[in-house]
Amino acid sequence: MEWVWIVLGIVLCLVGIAGSLLPLLPGPPIAYVGMLLQLFRDPNPFEAKSYWIFGGVVVISLVLDYLIPIWGTKKFGGTKYGVWGCTIGFIAAFWLGPLGVIIGPFVGAFIGELIGGQDSKKSFKAAIGSFVGFLLGSFMKLVVCFLILYWIIASI
Repeated sequence: MEWVWIVLGIVLCLVGIAGSLLPLLPGPPIAYVGMLLQLFRDPNPFEAKSYWIFGGVVVISLVLDYLIPIWGTKKFGGTKYGVWGCTIGFIAAFWLGPLGVIIGPFVGAFIGELIGGQDSKKSFKAAIGSFVGFLLGSFMKLVVCFLILYWIIASI
């Protein structure tokens, strides 16, 4: 029965990794649930503070996932139109596959800035910022999920 919990935890971590790149799936919380399931295989696979630390990291990653694209857009001279455009572009283009995930936020931020009244040069710069922020947020979530996955595998 122990292996069922281990495999389920690893599968949830892999779903969490996918969720770090896909919209509508909260990657780090799913991976964290995989870590919590390890309690069923062994009452103490990790120290209690490990659960608290990873729980805090997951919460911080969720908050930063929303703040980093905003920061990137503002850092590159964008407005809230660019932030919204980045988000909408990502969701709209996600269905086009990996290329859509890359191009969607950029195009969305660019169009959002144009709608907000920026000229094309400023819109392009803000779009770069939104895109960089999106990539940094996704990378951060991937790191958290991979750390949880490593922690589960190391506990075997």
